[in-house]
Amino acid sequence: MTKAKRKVSHRSIAKRVLRIEAGAVKTVLDKLDKQFDRAVDTILHSLGRVIVTGMGKPGLIGRKISATLASLGTPSLFLHPAEAIHGDLGMVLKGDVVIALSNSGESDEIVKLIPIIKKIGASMIAITGNKKSTLARYSDVVLDAGVGREACPMNLAPTASTTAALALGDALAIALLESKNFKIEDYAFFHPGGTLGRKLLKVRDIMRTGKNFAFAKEDESIKAVLIKITRARAGSASIVNSKGKMVGLFTDGDLRKHLEKDPDLITKQVKKYMTRNPTVISQDKLAMEALRIIKDKKFDEIPVIDKKGRPVGLLDEKDLLGLG
Repeated sequence: MTKAKRKVSHRSIAKRVLRIEAGAVKTVLDKLDKQFDRAVDTILHSLGRVIVTGMGKPGLIGRKISATLASLGTPSLFLHPAEAIHGDLGMVLKGDVVIALSNSGESDEIVKLIPIIKKIGASMIAITGNKKSTLARYSDVVLDAGVGREACPMNLAPTASTTAALALGDALAIALLESKNFKIEDYAFFHPGGTLGRKLLKVRDIMRTGKNFAFAKEDESIKAVLIKITRARAGSASIVNSKGKMVGLFTDGDLRKHLEKDPDLITKQVKKYMTRNPTVISQDKLAMEALRIIKDKKFDEIPVIDKKGRPVGLLDEKDLLGLG
């Protein structure tokens, strides 16, 4: 009579897998050598892009590596090796750097690409678990991603090996980021649609300028100022002195407040009725900070100034809320 297989805890399986995969990353860490420095320098000194390629599961890891590189300031795209040999190799140019992922280093689709990539004049970086493979022999730089075993109990499914390759790719991306002095502002530029990107937007990125921004000199008549406000479809105009420095703000509220007391208001100079020393914000401040000021003070809009105190734009609450 066949004995029933003893049930193993799902959690114990998970712990075993995570230990193996953590060990794989540790193994790659211990084997890190000057080849990694060469890989980073090769990409830094390249005049082209980084083309990442890989077949099957390594290919999926390659897509993530390519996406991470691109988001952190290193132009990159993924090239499917099977599609490459049917015309997509036209994406690769002289001066590009090709990162090829293959645990065995003998994947047919990858090996077929090697002579053509060499002929084009692109450099090759291999991320492989076999330093004696065809891929390793013909690559300019070899990153050893070899691991003792896969997390799969049959030692077949790419698991620990792909984790190791992914970690190496992340290490490359971050090393390049720091070498290029990539800043928060740069990250926000490449992530305009994401939540983090929106939080990192500067006031200058979303303020209203040009015909959508009204400003006038302090000796102009209120009638002239109102015409400018109407044309800009705004609720206010920034008022400047003869040197172009902001000295006041004239709003729809100012008009309503003084019109009853002075029916001839629109013929008077705006400096007599403007709000002096209004709340302003620098164009270099974060948009999130501007939103806090607008909400705290219950403003609809706030004028934007440069480092010399000159008005350069207008920030409207609707524009901020429209960004989420």
